[in-house]
Amino acid sequence: MIRIGILGDIGSGKSYVAKNFGYPVFNADYEVSKLYKKNRRVYQKLKKLFPQYIYKFPINKVQLSKVILQNNSNLNKIIKIVHKEIRNKMKLFLNKNKNEKYVILDIPLLLENKINKKEDILVYVESRKIDILRKLKKRKNFNLRIFNKFKKIQLPLAYKKKNSKFIIKNKFTKKSVKEEVENILKTIKNERNSS
Repeated sequence: MIRIGILGDIGSGKSYVAKNFGYPVFNADYEVSKLYKKNRRVYQKLKKLFPQYIYKFPINKVQLSKVILQNNSNLNKIIKIVHKEIRNKMKLFLNKNKNEKYVILDIPLLLENKINKKEDILVYVESRKIDILRKLKKRKNFNLRIFNKFKKIQLPLAYKKKNSKFIIKNKFTKKSVKEEVENILKTIKNERNSS
């Protein structure tokens, strides 16, 4: 099984690119969202830390937003709780898909949380800042202050780009992404066959 990690800025289209590979995708954002809606253990831990904000299950984004904006260290406290659960979910996903040719890891903090392995193939999704902001502003409950807090905990984009084997320029068109994904898969296949 070859692990392909998708990197890029918030809103650059990582999840869209990941889906276009046509192989099983572990989408950490989706898994986190499910944790907030269905995992009572996570709820209890967050409620214990932030009782004035987290008091109702399932946890909603408004509650979380208030926690994150209230204090600079709160985001890291939340990540610490959630990260352990996400690692477990990822292990289950990898085990379930161990016979697949490829698995795609769509994990925003893949490098930051040291989830990647040395042999992972990293793909950086590059998008223009203006396109990213336009796309993000269309999202329900988009909050620029929260966006900036998430940006602060991420490694520099230049570092992610430099450490990626492939770069996809996402112009937010289906055709351009599909072609670039096909080229990446072809290149990986050729490299594996020649070694």
